[in-house]
Amino acid sequence: MQRTIETMRRNVLRATGAAALAGAMPSLAFGQRLAPAARPLLLAHRGASALRPEHTLAAYAKAIADGADFIEPDLVVTKDGVLVARHENFMSETTDIATRPEFASRKTKKTIDGAPHEGWFVSDFTFAELKTLRAVERLSAVRSISRGYDGQFQLLSFEEIIDFVAAEAAARDRIIGLVPELKHSTYFASTGLALEERFVATLRAHAYTRRAPVHVQSFEVANLKALRKTLGRPDNVRLMQLVINGGKLDAMQPADVVASGGALTFGAMTTARGLRDMAAYADIVAPPTRGIIPLGPDERLTRPFTLVDDAHKAGLQVHTWTFRPENMFLAADFRNDAGPGVRNEAGSIAEMRRYLETGIDGLFSDDTALARVAIG
Repeated sequence: MQRTIETMRRNVLRATGAAALAGAMPSLAFGQRLAPAARPLLLAHRGASALRPEHTLAAYAKAIADGADFIEPDLVVTKDGVLVARHENFMSETTDIATRPEFASRKTKKTIDGAPHEGWFVSDFTFAELKTLRAVERLSAVRSISRGYDGQFQLLSFEEIIDFVAAEAAARDRIIGLVPELKHSTYFASTGLALEERFVATLRAHAYTRRAPVHVQSFEVANLKALRKTLGRPDNVRLMQLVINGGKLDAMQPADVVASGGALTFGAMTTARGLRDMAAYADIVAPPTRGIIPLGPDERLTRPFTLVDDAHKAGLQVHTWTFRPENMFLAADFRNDAGPGVRNEAGSIAEMRRYLETGIDGLFSDDTALARVAIG
């Protein structure tokens, strides 16, 4: 049975566990390529999500305080068309919705991008209804620090996040980038809730996102190509093609390709030729960590793939996801004996430094402070 992108992304993570901003981002003419970054960017994965419930003001504030260059909101859409930050449309794992009797009747089953879910979904609620919910820690068995903040923070719209980041940037007198991911684009379009037009309108409506760095991510291809045509190549916007590659993962396909009956795979996209094709519409390729340096049978790191060099030759930068500080997510090289769910700060820093040696241009981390130490 074919495994979906979201399922595979989760499995990859389980198995493996501001100088470079505005002033250093060159103006691009159409077709011009990006050079490798002088200093790798630190991308806060859903905020400082190792320490605060993901996609909350607390997570973003902690990440910014700890030195993030960019903060990441994953974007989905409500029943009434508001872009909000949740990891996916399925929100049973990241909110207290299951404890709310007034919404018990909204529990349902959906298949999204090939993945079946039973529970509650953002697109079945208005934004006002979502505002009555509170965020909870998704990895509650592992992240006790973050779990201690369960129930304290509201869900956020994309516009609220932009305003917050603009305020933080002004208060700290430094630019803070945004790296939004458009989730389930093909699925939402099929329901009449297409993300892209709403997303572009939001960027254009805010002075901050008209000038601050915005790196737009997606695992799908057609939406990024469409955004390139719509947005052109403004100085502050980059498009990031997310991929899942390495070994058996190479056979995976983007959800829009599956929906259209196409043959393109992530493996083909991450060959030297595929990366050259990608550079026609994207600026950055973003593979998982093990798609850059794979694990051997002993779960230790082996020789790197040629992806970083191939991408740079094609004119693409490389950002990788996601570094997490618990032993269970680290390569065996860097684990200690404290237990799989225990934070291993030294091991996490050492692992990130090993990946930085490959020449990557940015990394996504759940723990911004540790990543800042690793990058230096």
